Amino acid sequence: MTSWNSLPLEITYNVFGWIAFFSWSLSFYPQVILNFRRKCVVGLNFDFLVLNLTKHSSYLIYNASLFFSTVIQRQYHEKYGYGEMIPVAANDVAFSTHAVLLTAITLYQVLIYDCGNQKVSKTCIAITSIVWVSAAVCVFIAWPNNSWLWLISVFNGIQVIMTVLKYIPQALMNFMRKSTEGWSIGNILLDLFGGLMNYAQMAMQSIDQGSWINFYGNIGKTLLSLLTVFFDLLFICQHYLLYPSKKEKIYFEVDSESTALLAKSSDHSQSEKENRRLPIARHL
Repeated sequence: MTSWNSLPLEITYNVFGWIAFFSWSLSFYPQVILNFRRKCVVGLNFDFLVLNLTKHSSYLIYNASLFFSTVIQRQYHEKYGYGEMIPVAANDVAFSTHAVLLTAITLYQVLIYDCGNQKVSKTCIAITSIVWVSAAVCVFIAWPNNSWLWLISVFNGIQVIMTVLKYIPQALMNFMRKSTEGWSIGNILLDLFGGLMNYAQMAMQSIDQGSWINFYGNIGKTLLSLLTVFFDLLFICQHYLLYPSKKEKIYFEVDSESTALLAKSSDHSQSEKENRRLPIARHL
């Protein structure tokens, strides 16, 4: 198996990887905590959750298979060269496992908390059904020829497609409501940081090996980080620029009203003082 040429780069690679793991993993909790405190999931798009579960399940299949299976690792080396390192790290498997678990917990919150009039759309159900039926067909195609690397690449492609599709319903929902209330910005900030750390980790491996094959050898991970950064920046723009929090608006309105009342009070006090001075002036 290919080894690292530089110990500092190997250490940095692992540090970046686990920072990405903790950042991405922690990004699930602000939404879960927000739902628990509000006892309500209004504002959280259900299509996002269903598509997200499909996405992370597919990514877990890819990561776990390539990380643990020696057969698939051999097929990877036969395709990309025996001098190349496997582009999946332990933190990738850990993150995928954790992501599936936390997404399932969030879906459970949807069942037990007030949903308003929200529900999973027929389009989302259709997309999810088509994806899993297609994946099952690919399993039967790969089985006779033992094309396992091709099969997990299909799951890797699924997670990329789901990454794009899962964000669109939430972005549209924020746009239609002109609000991000119920959608945790903490989730997005941690997600963005995790995506940047993921790129940094991959760069360390490329610099050490003097090859950028791991970027297109694991194109799913590369596109995952790219799409994550793009949509996170979009959500940040929606939250802070386009649709500021209603609490902030109320605060500014109250503050402006208070300022107006203080101004009126000051004018009233000034007029009283002037009225008191008038009799004195007349007497003089």
